[in-house]
Amino acid sequence: MTVEVLPANQPETFYRGAGRIAAFRNVAALPDRPEDWVGSVTPRFGLAPSGLSTLADGRVLAEAIAADPRWWLGPERTDTGVLVKLLDAGQRLPLHAHPDRRFATAHLASPYGKTEAWVIVSARPGAYVHLGFARDVEAAELAGWVAGQQTEAMLAATNKIPVTSGDTILCPAGLPHAIGDGILLVEVQEPTDFSVLLEYEGFGLDGGHLGLGYDLALRCVDRRAWTPARLADLRGTPERLLPETADEFFTARRVRGGERLDRGFSVLVVVAGQGRLLGEKDDLLLRRGDTLLVPYAAGPVLLDGQVEAIRLSAPA
Repeated sequence: MTVEVLPANQPETFYRGAGRIAAFRNVAALPDRPEDWVGSVTPRFGLAPSGLSTLADGRVLAEAIAADPRWWLGPERTDTGVLVKLLDAGQRLPLHAHPDRRFATAHLASPYGKTEAWVIVSARPGAYVHLGFARDVEAAELAGWVAGQQTEAMLAATNKIPVTSGDTILCPAGLPHAIGDGILLVEVQEPTDFSVLLEYEGFGLDGGHLGLGYDLALRCVDRRAWTPARLADLRGTPERLLPETADEFFTARRVRGGERLDRGFSVLVVVAGQGRLLGEKDDLLLRRGDTLLVPYAAGPVLLDGQVEAIRLSAPA
């Protein structure tokens, strides 16, 4: 076998899960931990090795890839270029934003920022996300909100967007956002753990500015107004899971039984049904909740049966 069926990888974090990952997955998972970092070679910011995935044979994935990058990634890549998570919002997450590549290169010694996208697996009735400011916000106003932890004022200035199962949304780096409670989603993102917390009071935290101080960290926040028309451009369509503006950062494709997947490193998250994954060296049973790591060495593989998955990878 070359394809890896991954165990749950649930680093500790500051907010609550509600057991949705454990219910969704077919392996042991901790019900109160809200994230599962799938095929991760990215540690939590300042807390390595927390966040790194371990393979079934006990090897750390990052070390396995470093030892044989061509087998895992193919001849054209030197890193995975992507991080995939399952996220179970047992409570509303704090309003926060992520730096883009330019800011991360200048201030965090990283070629990657943290543009991300969400595929909503399930959502309670009335579920929502906060996404972008609905009006232009001055730098001093934002700094005052953060310094005084004026949560109500911050949230009131954002767009509150209803979401339901099957929705897909791109969240560009810099865009302030907060995922509401009652949502299980698959997240694909650039491979970093960079977050600037605009809201932290009530979450047991005393700030979150990536060690830069808020005077500098808040410069990464997009303070422009996001109109309904601009927000609509962040949505996927039935024909295309994510808008074209995501292509620079990652690829996400819904695949079903009967489809052949081209050769290439990717993560598969099975979101519905059951079936098989067939390849030259692989024959695996699949069912909802499985997460798989498909290395370049697996070659092309075929999904068979009444099964649906999300295939996630770095840009071609």
